[in-house]
Amino acid sequence: MRRFSGAILAALMPVAGFAQDAVIRIEAKRGSEAATIAAQGWRDRFEDVVTFPLSGDWIGIALGPMPQAGAEARLRQLRAAGQIPSDSFVAAAAPGLTPVPGDDATDAAPETVVATPVPPGTHIRLDARRNREDADAVLAQWRQTFPEAGLWQLPNGWFAVTLGPMQDATARAWLSAFRDGGLLPKDAFTTVAADLGQEVTPGTALDLPAPGDAAQMPPLDQVQKALRWAGHYDGDIDGKSGPQTRAAMQAEIMAERLAPDVPGAMRKLLERRAAWRDQMGLVELRDDHTGLSVVAPMDRLQFDRVERVLSIYGPRNDSGSALILFDRAGGQQELQDLGGLVTALGWVPNPDRKIERGHIRLEGRNAEHHGLAEGWVRDGRAQGFVLIWPADDPQNQRRIAAEISDSFQRIPAADSATMPDG
Repeated sequence: MRRFSGAILAALMPVAGFAQDAVIRIEAKRGSEAATIAAQGWRDRFEDVVTFPLSGDWIGIALGPMPQAGAEARLRQLRAAGQIPSDSFVAAAAPGLTPVPGDDATDAAPETVVATPVPPGTHIRLDARRNREDADAVLAQWRQTFPEAGLWQLPNGWFAVTLGPMQDATARAWLSAFRDGGLLPKDAFTTVAADLGQEVTPGTALDLPAPGDAAQMPPLDQVQKALRWAGHYDGDIDGKSGPQTRAAMQAEIMAERLAPDVPGAMRKLLERRAAWRDQMGLVELRDDHTGLSVVAPMDRLQFDRVERVLSIYGPRNDSGSALILFDRAGGQQELQDLGGLVTALGWVPNPDRKIERGHIRLEGRNAEHHGLAEGWVRDGRAQGFVLIWPADDPQNQRRIAAEISDSFQRIPAADSATMPDG
């Protein structure tokens, strides 16, 4: 077992006779106990680990001493091999260099130094600049994305922009998530507060959830519907993981920050959508007159009347909402005729039209309401719906329209249904 009390004392004793002039700075710790433990860990990998005092109660950890040219060559080699931190650097050998003893070190005098506690938590280091003016400007830029970012002055005199502190596992998981989402550069990394030096512009803690247990990915078609509900996806609901779907998943993770991994974030998204569906009173509406079934917000709608090929549901309790279902025998011409009818009646004011073979979509709004009509030619019938929604609630209008469109279908002939009560 290592005997740290002797090593701690040795770390405080200057060594004479170092004639060489450079070291490779790899780390710094606050307090002798934390520095000695860290230095002993490096000693397991390198024979020439030394410690030396910095300002305050900070202690530097380095490799050396050695000639300047040799230090620079060795720095490049160790960095390339990933054996030392990427921000390690060559520095002049300072007075008070102390070699770190190996495992065979014997106990010395009893420890008399009271160690300063190491600040808890891990930070994500975003950027670094040599001078304060540049660092303040970069911090202001980062705070447009991360208002919680703070600024530290590093032991080497540079300034670093960071996020934190947080638990180490949380920091590592979100570092990966933010990189994948394009919010962080590839050279961002995690670091502990003891390596950051002195905080000069305090940040605030991020409310980021810790990574959970490995979650199973929900069915992709359900994920795509939920991503469309959230406003991240406008592609086909085909259950395939293409570039548009993957980009939408990352957008959801970045926007909500409910989980750092894709399966966990998608499960959280489905939970959010389910809670919203309950809040909006979404239930299945089975309409006998048209033979159509949709999921609709029946807390806000009530049956009004039928007119030839139309079933009309008006507002409940002055909700300002309405839903019209239509179905008739026919093809593309009959579908476009129905589109002209809903426009003439003012249900979809001044519409933008998207007309394709077998499909139409009309959308428009005025000061009072937002109207959307969508229809299809299926099995020799022209069928569809019109949704009227208050103009001052665009987010719910978009989401309700998607729910109706996704659920729209004919009631199987073998089923029986009754007209909903008003």
